[in-house]
Amino acid sequence: MVPPALTPGRFVDRVIGAVALRVATYEEVEADRRATWQAIAVVVLSSLAAGLGSRGLGAGRPVDVAFFSAVALMAWAAWALVVFEIGARILPAAHTRVDVGELLRTTGFATAPGLFRIVGVLPGMSIPAFVITAVWMLVAMIIAVRQALDYTSTLRAVAVCGIGWAIAITFALLFGLFFGPRVS
Repeated sequence: MVPPALTPGRFVDRVIGAVALRVATYEEVEADRRATWQAIAVVVLSSLAAGLGSRGLGAGRPVDVAFFSAVALMAWAAWALVVFEIGARILPAAHTRVDVGELLRTTGFATAPGLFRIVGVLPGMSIPAFVITAVWMLVAMIIAVRQALDYTSTLRAVAVCGIGWAIAITFALLFGLFFGPRVS
């Protein structure tokens, strides 16, 4: 028997809550240690959506799709790591208690808006899909970080996520420029 928190319906509810930017959803996954695999699934699916959506940018070969998916996955990992380090060591609040699992679960679900990057397969929709979902995921990450690091200030979460986002985007762009396929 599958525990109620791990049922497919509960997973879908959590993804919808994360996409809708519901604070209660982020609080729920933060507290539920069993949601770690769900968070990993969201990150992997979001990364695959990025790879498939990149086809609209000219990445038509399967190897290109795999590359863009891998870069999206690595960018999230870099972002989560940087956010953890900044949030825990540089900008912690007085009552911040850091739990890597809580942060990974909430930031994993914060990638849920990235599922919409799949829209990039439609002609002319790649750039809008990637820009809109990038901003949407930034807002989701701010909520996730605020909840996971027990911040009372949204501004502190904005600072942590903004710095982390800039570093992760730079990492992804540089990685893509040096190792990526040529796209038209």
